[in-house]
Amino acid sequence: MLQISKLKALWSLAALCAAIALNACTKTDEAIANASAAAAPSAAGGPLKVAFVYLGPVGDGGWTFAHDEGRKQVEAEFGDRVKTTFVEGVGDGPEAEKIFRQLAADGNRIIFGTSYGYMDAMLKVAHDYPNVKFEHATGTKTAGNLATYEARTYEGAYMAGIIAGKMTKTNKLGFVASVPIPEVIRNINAFTLGAQSVNTKITTRVEWVNKWFDPDKERSSALSLINDGVDIMIQNTDSPAVLKVAQEKGVMAFGWDSDMTQYGAKAHLGSAVIDWGPYYKQEVQRVFDNHWQSDASWWGVKQGAIKISSPNPTMPQDVLLFLGERMMTMKAAKMKPFQGPLMDQADREVVAAGVEVSDQDLKTMHYLVKGVIGTIPL
Repeated sequence: MLQISKLKALWSLAALCAAIALNACTKTDEAIANASAAAAPSAAGGPLKVAFVYLGPVGDGGWTFAHDEGRKQVEAEFGDRVKTTFVEGVGDGPEAEKIFRQLAADGNRIIFGTSYGYMDAMLKVAHDYPNVKFEHATGTKTAGNLATYEARTYEGAYMAGIIAGKMTKTNKLGFVASVPIPEVIRNINAFTLGAQSVNTKITTRVEWVNKWFDPDKERSSALSLINDGVDIMIQNTDSPAVLKVAQEKGVMAFGWDSDMTQYGAKAHLGSAVIDWGPYYKQEVQRVFDNHWQSDASWWGVKQGAIKISSPNPTMPQDVLLFLGERMMTMKAAKMKPFQGPLMDQADREVVAAGVEVSDQDLKTMHYLVKGVIGTIPL
């Protein structure tokens, strides 16, 4: 038998192969003042100004934290050739539009908006500032100077499901969901399918928070799942509240978007992590090279954007090795989470046997697969 330390080294190598290359504005007014000071118009030959707008706080431990780590990678890569700034805690709608407009007026050459809800505001401001490059995370609308980018988070959810399927004792998994858009629905389905690929008895119970970041609601949803017999949970929300509850109640859970080990090391099975750094560095370089394009990018395990980090050291050796093998298979594009036959909750075939779900169908997914207990809110 391999020693755990040797096994972790083997798993890390497999993960590396699979993952490498893997209150603003009193709110608004204060945020604008800070952003303006950080990104005042530069003299000719000055640094390229790059701005990031965040829905949550950089200390959320999840989604926003991961994006800000990507921003820091841009600074490390380009040094004094760039000047980055960020505005955190920016809500959707008029608040976001005001921030984007000010950042564009302040001379930022490329602006990243990291919330789905920023879509219409970014589109409007992009039209008024044709010489500024805008990029919208998880969005669906593009323009001549507005690109979209996304991470294949469902690949991380699928790999987490594999772990959960092998580790559960009750065969009842839980998912704390944020808002009912295709991105979140994909992740629920992928988590369930990953678990069912190794354990056909799996069911996944879903609790909706209907917000991206609400630690109190995330906590109450996690407690509800545990009361229903769930022994392993994952979330598509932005705080580590679910993992904290798991630690308190003696069940297991995953981190999401960022490595959340510190919030509940005993309960932490691993974190489905997004590394935005390679993408942000690429896009900034494209601006420097005058090769920026208003395209739609979707990066995953293959590009090093998605991985499972910090697997629990008590996890059995066979689980770690199996996960590493699956990760390498996914990186080589020899395995896709969504392939037919797929059945929905009503046991109707939604994808025929041998058919791979296209990216277009993934981006519009609006059904839950067989084994998911819960509904999609209207």
